[in-house]
Amino acid sequence: MELIQENPDLSAYLAADEVVDHHHPLVRETAARLAKDATDSYAYARLAFEFVRDTIPHSQDSGDPRVTWRASDVLAQGTGICYAKAHALAALLRAEDIPTALCYQRFDVVHGLVAVRFNGAWHRQDPRGNKPGVDARFSLDGERLAFLPDPEAGELDYPGLYATAHPAVLDALKAARDRPHLWETLPATLS
Repeated sequence: MELIQENPDLSAYLAADEVVDHHHPLVRETAARLAKDATDSYAYARLAFEFVRDTIPHSQDSGDPRVTWRASDVLAQGTGICYAKAHALAALLRAEDIPTALCYQRFDVVHGLVAVRFNGAWHRQDPRGNKPGVDARFSLDGERLAFLPDPEAGELDYPGLYATAHPAVLDALKAARDRPHLWETLPATLS
């Protein structure tokens, strides 16, 4: 699948906003701590991915009712669904000047992940969190995502690479009282 930058300006994929708030002190502190153990930007990207995947539980898996959407809140509260975890990873990567896009797949509902840009190409990564039957890994040599769409079931990979969170996703996150409520309002498509 050919991934398509929604914004042709690569600097948009380094920007901070209310969701990917990599200017926030907690994001900066976390990025600095992870960077100490990295020998280069590739190693840092893998460390940041593993940090988000492994230390921030997916709230559905852990039973946490809180809904987070801002990267700094995901790090502070230590919980989030796929979108929130993608926002946190994007913030950590952008904090270290690694262009990072938000991207999506469609299953019963829309699923969120990121893409990082290395060596002139985008590489999708899924920090959702592993569990039995899910084994996502950081990879620049072929995708190791949590889920693969089944086109015959109407599932798909959206090719768009977004510099900011998609409005359908962000609206659902912001409006949710708690995770059970969010589960009732998750977007089924990005239209």
